Amino acid sequence: MATNPVFDRFEKDLQRGEYAGFGNRQQPQYGQYGTPPQQQQYGQPQQYGQQAQWGQPAPQQQPVDYGMQPGSGRTMTVDDVVAKSLGLFALLLISGAAGWLISDQNPGVGLAIWMGGMIAGIVLGFVISFKKTISVPLIVAYAVIEGAFLGAISQFFETQWNGIVPQAVLATLCVFVGMFAGWKFGVIKVNDRTRKVFAFAAMGYFLFAMVNLVLQWTGVLDQFGFFSMGTFGMILCLFAVALASYSLAIAFDTIQYAANAGVPEKTSWLLAHGIVVSVAWLYLELLRLLAISRD
Repeated sequence: MATNPVFDRFEKDLQRGEYAGFGNRQQPQYGQYGTPPQQQQYGQPQQYGQQAQWGQPAPQQQPVDYGMQPGSGRTMTVDDVVAKSLGLFALLLISGAAGWLISDQNPGVGLAIWMGGMIAGIVLGFVISFKKTISVPLIVAYAVIEGAFLGAISQFFETQWNGIVPQAVLATLCVFVGMFAGWKFGVIKVNDRTRKVFAFAAMGYFLFAMVNLVLQWTGVLDQFGFFSMGTFGMILCLFAVALASYSLAIAFDTIQYAANAGVPEKTSWLLAHGIVVSVAWLYLELLRLLAISRD
């Protein structure tokens, strides 16, 4: 899908006070990566949007209600999100390989997987993001469906532009590492203002992408629609890549603050899903950018 509403929802819930203490965290005594929070005396409040230390928890707080069953009652850690993200990416890769092989052997079926997976992924992504409770089966299903879609579309692009998929994968990994490093060391800032700007920009881009897609399907525009229009199209591609890249910084920041806030462990599934959405979005934008640059 063309945007990532998971972290937008998190920020809106925070503004409404859905998280007890999630906007009024206390300054922690930092420990080792992934170690459980320790009970401490409260100090100076830390405002939401201030740069956090990745993987370093805040003082123990009461579990936060996220409109879901608390499960084991354990609070979420960054390690929980990392583990579930790796699991979802494994499912995505397996499903992607299947989508690639099917598309290679039967292009007609591959096209159906491409179109059906794209539509199902968009619908399911919004259902997951705005559902009152966190549904692990839906999150797993999304990873499988999105993987099949990415596999099918990647096979098509690789057929048209030889070697483009490895380039897009490498570029995605490089951007991911670069954005994490930039966020970690405070070069890339995430705060309330940048979140709001991003939310409006992403919403506008999603609507634009849907219009562009309809014009492509109806034959009004050619293969990439507005993105094929020379310099203007290249600027659009770069803007989309920038949006998808910044969504990763928002993801890292949200995960850290959710861990600091002591949200329920089950929330890690939703945040891991958000990481998958951002990475898939970035990969698709880079794939299109590379294809257009070759043409």
